[in-house]
Amino acid sequence: MSDQTTFKHDTVLLHETVDMLKVKPDGIYVDATLGGAGHSAYLLSQLTTGHLYAFDQDETAHDNAKIRLHRQLETGRVTLIKDNFRNLKQALAAQGVTEFDGILYDLGVSSPQFDDSQRGFSYKKEARLDMRMDQSQTLTAYEVVNAYAFHDLLRIFSRYGEEKFSKQIARKIEQARAIAPIETTVALADIIKSALPQKALKKKGHPAKRIFQAIRIEVNDELGAAAASIEAAIHLLKKDGRISVITFHSLEDKLTKSLFKEYATVDIPRGLPVVPDDMQPLLTMVNRKPILASEAELIANNRAHSAKLRVAQKN
Repeated sequence: MSDQTTFKHDTVLLHETVDMLKVKPDGIYVDATLGGAGHSAYLLSQLTTGHLYAFDQDETAHDNAKIRLHRQLETGRVTLIKDNFRNLKQALAAQGVTEFDGILYDLGVSSPQFDDSQRGFSYKKEARLDMRMDQSQTLTAYEVVNAYAFHDLLRIFSRYGEEKFSKQIARKIEQARAIAPIETTVALADIIKSALPQKALKKKGHPAKRIFQAIRIEVNDELGAAAASIEAAIHLLKKDGRISVITFHSLEDKLTKSLFKEYATVDIPRGLPVVPDDMQPLLTMVNRKPILASEAELIANNRAHSAKLRVAQKN
């Protein structure tokens, strides 16, 4: 079992994310992305007779939560659910929950997953290519890198990595694996660097960052899972219930913004003096522009620089 010293995680936008939910002491809440349990711990501190259901497919996150939230687990105020949050509706139904007062998401990979070199998420640490959030699944980064056809690599690098040099990188990978399988994170990072022009290598940030992001999103179907889960959550929210979503890259933010906008908009025929109740939008956007980390948090936690928080309320 992991201890808290090995599961160091600085929770991003902690108070903003939970406070925007307007937590009711007796309410039912969901943390769809347990991670280091920072949001869960803070939300639980505001509950008296309420209950929290916390999701994570990562066994390490559950091991940590059993330590960090042991008192709340003993008193039965929190239920840990080991499942992909795309299965939100079914997993909650199995707990007898068909609606809730609020839900939060902290999308992307958690810091401890990056910090554990053996998980294969980091281009800075030598490890076998893996990148699975759920280590029981079969698809790994090794299969993506070594078995995907050139056009599939090009697709995910362009779509999920928004990488300008996707074609050159996909070709380099194709050439390298024809000689020998690409086994490790560092080997892949070196191949990526060899495909880039000097001008690109001199730019700020690691040259392999976008490709590693793309592969990670593909391995875990992060965008597909997020879309399915957020959409389910919108329907499961009680009236006046709120949903908070933290994103860390443009694709996650675009997805969240698009879903919120879709459910906060209705096509109303011209000339209607009053909008019927059944034509009211399902959501209201609480903040039109995303909430960003404060200067103090940016200094204390580098990961907060790309974080954006969007919040919506059920009508």
